[in-house]
Amino acid sequence: MARTYRHLDLDERRTLFRLIETRTPVGEIARRLGRHPSTIYRELGRNRFRDGDRGFCGYFPLTAQDLARRRRQRRRKLAADEGLRAHVTEHLEAGWSPQQIAGRLRQEPGRASVCHETIYRHVYGPEGREDGLHRHLPKARRRRGSRYGRRPRGAPIPRERWIESRPAEVGTRETFGHWEADLLIFRRETGKANVTSLVERKSRFTFLLANEDKRSAAVVAGVAEALRGLPEDARRTITFDRGTEFAAYPELARELDVASYFCDPHSPWQKGGVENLDGRVRRFLPRESPPEALARARLGRLADRLNDTPRRCLGYRTPREVFQEHLAAAAGPP
Repeated sequence: MARTYRHLDLDERRTLFRLIETRTPVGEIARRLGRHPSTIYRELGRNRFRDGDRGFCGYFPLTAQDLARRRRQRRRKLAADEGLRAHVTEHLEAGWSPQQIAGRLRQEPGRASVCHETIYRHVYGPEGREDGLHRHLPKARRRRGSRYGRRPRGAPIPRERWIESRPAEVGTRETFGHWEADLLIFRRETGKANVTSLVERKSRFTFLLANEDKRSAAVVAGVAEALRGLPEDARRTITFDRGTEFAAYPELARELDVASYFCDPHSPWQKGGVENLDGRVRRFLPRESPPEALARARLGRLADRLNDTPRRCLGYRTPREVFQEHLAAAAGPP
């Protein structure tokens, strides 16, 4: 007979709290509660109280009970509303992200709304897994990554290179010449080969650069080579995440006078332009792409395709049209 999973109740959470306070090992806690150790780890990961402003976290039974209750309510919202569930599924299949679906619903009066986190929970919940909804996400992962448990990575970045020090004009997209970069990784079949995605924030103009491995000097040299032929006004700043592959960023300042800035840890939304680009690229270059798909000529053709596709955010002009218009302005009158 199949075993069914039973959620922890408040009494069990109180016992868990007392055992944690006495520094009881997780294996012993699981034995006393009659649970699998993974259940205890999952409970501590999901329902721990976190104060992001003060960096404080801890496990408290009443808070954990409330977090679990609210999570179940959010998950049930899509499971219980067939029309809303069908709407979300239809737009996921059409290539919309959970953020786009949730944002659009808030703009439509009279229609039930749902937050993007609820959509993600549905996608990775029992119903979503059964329907394979993860395949329609920009990053089609079978399992959702931990929101809090990722290990810090990357080289230390001096405070003046943090995104908080980046000129405010970059965030408004009103000024031309500000770039964002990321690294697209593939399955082992491609070896260490990867692709740098590089996008100009205002025009959405794209470069896709082939790399043989993740060595920072080579990755940053590729970025420098792509930007080298542009006027100075077309290459003012560039924003990276904190991966070690971008640790050689000082070379951009020495060679091209391009200022580099870095997102806060685990904050990819702070370079949303290139994250959006990555989602578009993955439709043509999934993680399981063969090595020949990463050839420079093929990447060039894909970048051309993206640059010649009209974008709603550009008034249905293409990134290339907007980019060339700004290049002409930066060059000045003949």
